[in-house]
Amino acid sequence: MTRRISIIVLLSGLLGLSPDAFSEALRVATFNVAMGLDRQGALAERLSTGEDPGLRAMAEVLQRVRPDIVLVNEFDYAAFTPAAQRLSKHYLARAQKPELEPIDYPYHYTAPVNTGVGSGLDLDGDGQLNGPGDAWGFGRFPGQYGMLLLSRWPIDTETVRTFQNFRWSQLPGSEPPAAPGEPAFYDDATWAALRLSSKSHWDIPVQTPAGTVHVLASHPTPPVFDGPEDRNGLRNRDEIRFWAEYIEPGQGAALVDDQGVAGGLPVDATWVMLGDLNADPLDGESPPGGIDRFMSADWVNHDCTPASAGGVDAAERQAGANARHRGDPAHDTADFDDRHAGNLRVDYVLTGSASRVRDCGVFWPAPGEPSHNIVEFSDHRLVWIDLEPAGYNPATDNRVTEP
Repeated sequence: MTRRISIIVLLSGLLGLSPDAFSEALRVATFNVAMGLDRQGALAERLSTGEDPGLRAMAEVLQRVRPDIVLVNEFDYAAFTPAAQRLSKHYLARAQKPELEPIDYPYHYTAPVNTGVGSGLDLDGDGQLNGPGDAWGFGRFPGQYGMLLLSRWPIDTETVRTFQNFRWSQLPGSEPPAAPGEPAFYDDATWAALRLSSKSHWDIPVQTPAGTVHVLASHPTPPVFDGPEDRNGLRNRDEIRFWAEYIEPGQGAALVDDQGVAGGLPVDATWVMLGDLNADPLDGESPPGGIDRFMSADWVNHDCTPASAGGVDAAERQAGANARHRGDPAHDTADFDDRHAGNLRVDYVLTGSASRVRDCGVFWPAPGEPSHNIVEFSDHRLVWIDLEPAGYNPATDNRVTEP
């Protein structure tokens, strides 16, 4: 027993932790910050000043919720640009309100994505070859709508798996989109070449005090902006279904990563699947067989569904399409056009049934709560869950949870 305690204390020192950190819950979050930049290099400019209103609001949300690991969606990728370092130096390391503390993420991961990368094919059927709809993932320049993972804990970059190049036709059960009574939207050569992921699929092992946690990150295409063939809806479904094949015991043999390694996640692995999945289990235009598969799976933990008071307030005030929704507005995570889509649950942090979830939430403050006004810089809200490590003792966890 003495030796075990000594090892824990030594590891705490190496990671810069106190031994008490091993009793705290691990907070994991996803946050689509909706930068909406349409020019390559614009993100670097906005990161350089420390005065960009949207980035300051993003930093304030992170400083209030204080996730240990957070996936940032719609954060442009650019090779050789120290975006994470600039974000930390100019925004996260500065308290955004007098009552807040800076937050530090010593580790980060980012990689190329399919958005804006030309395919050389007419993927949107408009007779042209160079538009944003002809990229492997819709985008005006390479790296638009990219992803960034920020972490308090070390990332095992040597064992990260990416599936940027995995082809849609390789996914078991996939079929080429076709309108009823019409031939397939894509010809055989295009279907055989088309990549599944509109951005990428990443399996990022993070070495936390609670053990290795596999962060499964993605950002599927919205299931809209197409025709009767429903090519974007079916792609959204299959981008999500990819993770079911990867996680579910006995599946995954057909999944080959960018390094040529086949197979899914080990059955004893701890995982969190997170990102803006652009799919609501009850409302919106997502076809069946995608996110709804996770809502009923016995290998997913269903103990806590993230919720907020702000989502309920917004749905009541905005009405419109929200009045027709079947889902509980407390679980909404995105504030979309109230005339057509309404507010939806599209951002997720899910984990396996073997994991223990202490708490969860959507950072969507209601009127009168701190930071109510700042969240509107994005049409998405941060979603988080707290994972309990083995031996967790809630009496020693002093984390303050903001609304």
